[in-house]
Amino acid sequence: MSKVTEIVKQLATPIVNELGLEIVDIEYVKEGQNWFLRLYIDKDDGVDIEECGIVSERLSEKLDEIDPIPHNYYLEVSSPGAERPLKKTSDFTKAIGKNVHVKTYEPIDGEKIFEGILKEFDGDTVVVEIKIKTRKKIVSIPYDKIALARLAISFS
Repeated sequence: MSKVTEIVKQLATPIVNELGLEIVDIEYVKEGQNWFLRLYIDKDDGVDIEECGIVSERLSEKLDEIDPIPHNYYLEVSSPGAERPLKKTSDFTKAIGKNVHVKTYEPIDGEKIFEGILKEFDGDTVVVEIKIKTRKKIVSIPYDKIALARLAISFS
Protein backbone atom coordinates (compact mmCIF):
# COMPACT_ATOMS: atom_id res chain seq x y z
CA MET A 1 0.00 0.00 0.00
CA SER A 2 1.36 3.43 -0.91
CA LYS A 3 1.88 6.25 1.57
CA VAL A 4 -1.11 8.11 0.09
CA THR A 5 -3.46 5.14 0.38
CA GLU A 6 -2.29 4.52 3.97
CA ILE A 7 -3.09 8.14 4.91
CA VAL A 8 -6.46 7.95 3.17
CA LYS A 9 -7.27 4.72 4.99
CA GLN A 10 -6.49 6.37 8.35
CA LEU A 11 -8.66 9.38 7.49
CA ALA A 12 -11.54 7.41 5.95
CA THR A 13 -11.86 4.60 8.50
CA PRO A 14 -13.58 6.64 11.25
CA ILE A 15 -15.91 8.23 8.68
CA VAL A 16 -17.07 4.93 7.16
CA ASN A 17 -17.27 3.20 10.56
CA GLU A 18 -19.56 5.96 11.86
CA LEU A 19 -21.89 5.33 8.92
CA GLY A 20 -21.85 1.54 9.37
CA LEU A 21 -19.86 1.02 6.18
CA GLU A 22 -16.58 -0.70 5.38
CA ILE A 23 -13.64 0.15 3.16
CA VAL A 24 -13.30 -2.44 0.41
CA ASP A 25 -10.35 -0.93 -1.44
CA ILE A 26 -8.37 2.26 -2.01
CA GLU A 27 -6.63 3.09 -5.27
CA TYR A 28 -4.34 5.98 -6.09
CA VAL A 29 -3.55 5.79 -9.79
CA LYS A 30 -2.48 7.93 -12.72
CA GLU A 31 -4.58 7.52 -15.84
CA GLY A 32 -3.35 9.58 -18.77
CA GLN A 33 -2.61 13.07 -17.47
CA ASN A 34 -4.83 12.75 -14.39
CA TRP A 35 -4.45 11.27 -10.91
CA PHE A 36 -7.40 9.49 -9.29
CA LEU A 37 -7.94 8.67 -5.63
CA ARG A 38 -10.66 6.03 -5.46
CA LEU A 39 -12.29 4.79 -2.29
CA TYR A 40 -14.61 1.79 -2.60
CA ILE A 41 -17.08 1.37 0.25
CA ASP A 42 -19.79 -1.18 0.98
CA LYS A 43 -22.12 -2.72 3.54
CA ASP A 44 -24.16 -5.91 3.60
CA ASP A 45 -27.17 -4.48 1.77
CA GLY A 46 -25.11 -2.22 -0.52
CA VAL A 47 -24.42 1.49 -0.50
CA ASP A 48 -26.37 4.24 -2.21
CA ILE A 49 -25.24 7.44 -3.88
CA GLU A 50 -26.16 9.51 -0.81
CA GLU A 51 -23.78 7.51 1.39
CA CYS A 52 -21.02 7.85 -1.21
CA GLY A 53 -21.64 11.60 -1.26
CA ILE A 54 -21.43 11.90 2.53
CA VAL A 55 -18.16 9.95 2.68
CA SER A 56 -16.74 11.95 -0.24
CA GLU A 57 -17.60 15.29 1.38
CA ARG A 58 -16.21 14.37 4.81
CA LEU A 59 -13.07 12.74 3.39
CA SER A 60 -12.46 15.70 1.10
CA GLU A 61 -12.54 18.04 4.12
CA LYS A 62 -10.00 15.87 5.96
CA LEU A 63 -7.74 15.67 2.90
CA ASP A 64 -7.90 19.47 2.49
CA GLU A 65 -6.83 19.90 6.13
CA ILE A 66 -3.64 17.83 5.92
CA ASP A 67 -3.04 18.08 2.14
CA PRO A 68 -1.08 14.80 1.69
CA ILE A 69 -1.18 14.94 -2.14
CA PRO A 70 0.99 17.66 -3.70
CA HIS A 71 -0.81 17.82 -7.07
CA ASN A 72 -4.35 17.91 -8.44
CA TYR A 73 -6.37 14.68 -8.35
CA TYR A 74 -9.95 13.47 -8.62
CA LEU A 75 -11.56 11.92 -5.53
CA GLU A 76 -14.08 9.19 -6.34
CA VAL A 77 -16.09 7.36 -3.69
CA SER A 78 -18.23 4.47 -4.91
CA SER A 79 -19.50 0.96 -4.41
CA PRO A 80 -17.20 -1.83 -5.61
CA GLY A 81 -20.07 -3.12 -7.74
CA ALA A 82 -21.37 -6.61 -8.35
CA GLU A 83 -17.91 -8.02 -8.99
CA ARG A 84 -16.51 -6.79 -5.71
CA PRO A 85 -12.86 -7.66 -5.04
CA LEU A 86 -12.09 -10.14 -2.26
CA LYS A 87 -9.11 -8.65 -0.44
CA LYS A 88 -9.39 -9.60 3.23
CA THR A 89 -9.95 -12.99 4.83
CA SER A 90 -13.35 -11.72 6.02
CA ASP A 91 -14.30 -11.05 2.38
CA PHE A 92 -13.68 -14.72 1.54
CA THR A 93 -15.70 -15.87 4.55
CA LYS A 94 -18.67 -13.68 3.50
CA ALA A 95 -18.42 -14.98 -0.08
CA ILE A 96 -18.90 -18.67 0.81
CA GLY A 97 -21.69 -20.03 -1.39
CA LYS A 98 -21.21 -17.31 -4.03
CA ASN A 99 -19.69 -17.41 -7.48
CA VAL A 100 -16.07 -16.22 -7.47
CA HIS A 101 -13.26 -15.59 -9.95
CA VAL A 102 -9.75 -16.40 -8.66
CA LYS A 103 -6.37 -15.86 -10.35
CA THR A 104 -3.25 -17.43 -8.88
CA TYR A 105 0.42 -16.47 -9.05
CA GLU A 106 1.36 -19.93 -10.28
CA PRO A 107 -0.56 -22.80 -11.89
CA ILE A 108 -2.58 -25.24 -9.80
CA ASP A 109 -3.45 -28.41 -11.71
CA GLY A 110 -2.12 -26.63 -14.81
CA GLU A 111 -4.47 -23.63 -14.47
CA LYS A 112 -4.12 -20.09 -13.09
CA ILE A 113 -7.75 -18.92 -13.42
CA PHE A 114 -10.68 -20.52 -11.60
CA GLU A 115 -14.33 -19.53 -11.62
CA GLY A 116 -16.97 -21.31 -9.61
CA ILE A 117 -18.72 -21.54 -6.26
CA LEU A 118 -16.65 -20.75 -3.18
CA LYS A 119 -17.36 -23.78 -0.99
CA GLU A 120 -14.99 -23.32 1.95
CA PHE A 121 -12.38 -21.02 3.40
CA ASP A 122 -10.38 -21.88 6.53
CA GLY A 123 -7.96 -18.94 6.49
CA ASP A 124 -5.29 -20.90 4.61
CA THR A 125 -7.12 -22.58 1.74
CA VAL A 126 -9.88 -21.45 -0.61
CA VAL A 127 -12.00 -24.34 -1.92
CA VAL A 128 -13.81 -23.64 -5.19
CA GLU A 129 -16.19 -25.94 -7.05
CA ILE A 130 -15.66 -25.42 -10.77
CA LYS A 131 -17.60 -26.85 -13.73
CA ILE A 132 -15.78 -28.50 -16.60
CA LYS A 133 -18.43 -29.06 -19.27
CA THR A 134 -20.96 -31.25 -17.41
CA ARG A 135 -18.90 -32.39 -14.42
CA LYS A 136 -17.92 -30.58 -11.26
CA LYS A 137 -14.44 -30.51 -9.76
CA ILE A 138 -13.22 -29.27 -6.38
CA VAL A 139 -10.05 -27.17 -6.43
CA SER A 140 -8.12 -26.26 -3.26
CA ILE A 141 -6.18 -23.02 -3.66
CA PRO A 142 -3.64 -21.90 -1.03
CA TYR A 143 -4.64 -18.41 0.14
CA ASP A 144 -1.08 -17.12 -0.23
CA LYS A 145 -1.03 -18.16 -3.92
CA ILE A 146 -3.99 -15.91 -4.84
CA ALA A 147 -3.03 -12.93 -6.98
CA LEU A 148 -6.56 -11.62 -7.45
CA ALA A 149 -10.02 -12.66 -6.34
CA ARG A 150 -13.46 -11.14 -6.83
CA LEU A 151 -17.11 -12.02 -6.84
CA ALA A 152 -18.27 -13.09 -10.30
CA ILE A 153 -21.61 -12.69 -11.98
CA SER A 154 -22.99 -16.01 -13.14
CA PHE A 155 -25.17 -16.11 -16.25
CA SER A 156 -26.07 -19.80 -16.03
